[in-house]
Amino acid sequence: MRAAVCPAYGPPEMVRIDECASPAIGAGHVRVRVHAAAVNYPDVLLVADRYQISVPAPFVPGSEFAGEIVEKGPAVSDLAVGDRVVGTGLYGAFAEEVAVPASELARIPEGVDDRTAAAFGVAYRTAYHTLRSMARVKAGDDVIVLGAGGGVGLAAVQLAAQLGASVTAVASSGEKLAAATGYGADHVVNHRSGDLRGALKEAVPGGAHAVVDPVGGKLSEPALRSLRRGGRFVTVGYASGVIPTIPLNLILVKGVHLLGFQFQDVPPDEFARNEDELRDLLISGRVRPHVGAVYPLTEVVQALQHVADGRAVGKVLIDLT
Repeated sequence: MRAAVCPAYGPPEMVRIDECASPAIGAGHVRVRVHAAAVNYPDVLLVADRYQISVPAPFVPGSEFAGEIVEKGPAVSDLAVGDRVVGTGLYGAFAEEVAVPASELARIPEGVDDRTAAAFGVAYRTAYHTLRSMARVKAGDDVIVLGAGGGVGLAAVQLAAQLGASVTAVASSGEKLAAATGYGADHVVNHRSGDLRGALKEAVPGGAHAVVDPVGGKLSEPALRSLRRGGRFVTVGYASGVIPTIPLNLILVKGVHLLGFQFQDVPPDEFARNEDELRDLLISGRVRPHVGAVYPLTEVVQALQHVADGRAVGKVLIDLT
């Protein structure tokens, strides 16, 4: 099979296409023929060995995929050869085949194509659990979304609008802000055009109920200052590459809540509720991921660079069909 291999740490240019043996499977595992894989910012960080977890090189990058089961090992009873599935993992997805535990896969709903399934999982699950269980967003709330043109950010815009919130989208280009408007943003702010704090005060004069921040860096503090008393700021990631330094006196003086999102911190009953609601939104067609670019496997370097440069609008995919 063909696979994208990172032989040594470095920039995206380090990754090459190699012929590799098909992955072996053991008990409880299945082998999946990958049809589409999503490119996420942590993939870039893993290749550079700048992620919080290090994967020994050589390795196949890629953390999110959709495809079809072509073989299953012993002790797999709830999935069958031919099932269309979606899955996530730390690495291995940028290959024509991947071997994974069956327990880490979910069936793709009828009527949902492989590209949509690959683009939906991580970004939309992250955004929805953040909005529902961390930010506690409800109808009528004012929500600020940073990085609103990226995978998680654009998903948060769309899902917050579905929850009935008024959304202010913050991004770095007109193209990204146009996408955010198309997915339900009521106000848009280009943070490269001037003072972000002043622009947010104008957009949300009463202060926001919640901020969703997948970016970090210099955007975090002015967004935090834009919260109303008792508001919630949820840090999701640091796509800017810079972890912000927050003056804690702001938390005290404004009486706001500063929260971090991780899946394991969502209470089990809320987790199940959120997953069911999100699945219904996907099946009904009320939400659909924005796929901004699609590359063949042979152009995996360009796909990784597209994400590394911050040019991605919505999700970037690799097509392996």
